[in-house]
Amino acid sequence: MNRSILSVPIRKIVEGEPAAAEQDLVAVEEPLEIVVNGRNVAITMRTPGHDPELAAGFLFTEGILREPPQVIENTGNRVEIRCDAATDLDRLERHFYLSSSCGICGRASIQALESIGCPLLDRDQPRVDESLIPKLPEALRARQSVFDRTGGLHAAAIFDLTGQLLDLKEDVGRHNALDKLIGAAFLKRAVPLDRHVLMLSGRASFELIQKALMAGIAIVAAVGAPSSLAVEAALRYGMTLAGFVRAERFNIYCGETRVSSSSGLPSGRQNS
Repeated sequence: MNRSILSVPIRKIVEGEPAAAEQDLVAVEEPLEIVVNGRNVAITMRTPGHDPELAAGFLFTEGILREPPQVIENTGNRVEIRCDAATDLDRLERHFYLSSSCGICGRASIQALESIGCPLLDRDQPRVDESLIPKLPEALRARQSVFDRTGGLHAAAIFDLTGQLLDLKEDVGRHNALDKLIGAAFLKRAVPLDRHVLMLSGRASFELIQKALMAGIAIVAAVGAPSSLAVEAALRYGMTLAGFVRAERFNIYCGETRVSSSSGLPSGRQNS
């Protein structure tokens, strides 16, 4: 059995029928301890799997790592990283629990992006055809193997500009799924991901926009809605942000010049 999935006994209730004893599959949730140069800097609840990528992606998107570490050791629920270039560990220890859940509220969150080195994006590139974006949720859903068995995971996927799915990661936490995805690219020295499109299986929160910005991703699409702070951050840094992406329709909240219709003109705002 995959360690990311656990079978548990249940009583299945169906109206008008006797309760039945069955087994059900659930996504595993366990703590992961992240240690940098001997210091315990974070503990996050995650679905086991791709733990080194999760740790590296988290540290990169928090501005702690600029280069892949020299050593990553993963033992059980612990990832230990050794990197001479790791910086600002004190800030990470002080603010991890706050920033991993909801961010520092309001304007301070936007200003904090500058302090961790969030780059301004090229506001004209890349460009995609509007017909590509509604196809992304189905392509993402088709690759969610653990979700198919448990129904309990978020996913983040990276696509090229033709709509080909390049990588996908799943986790009980939205931010963990994206950290795993970005961490995999970071460890391969493949960031910035400035010629790619990010697809999120749920809503687009501020923390997810922060992580995408740190990876240089200019186009983000989400099945759900963005938050007000997510839209503000996307506007500030020049990101294209689409929400409520469904077959044949979506909303563009900012950066619509990167999305062109078949006529070659910028796409108009759609209704949810």
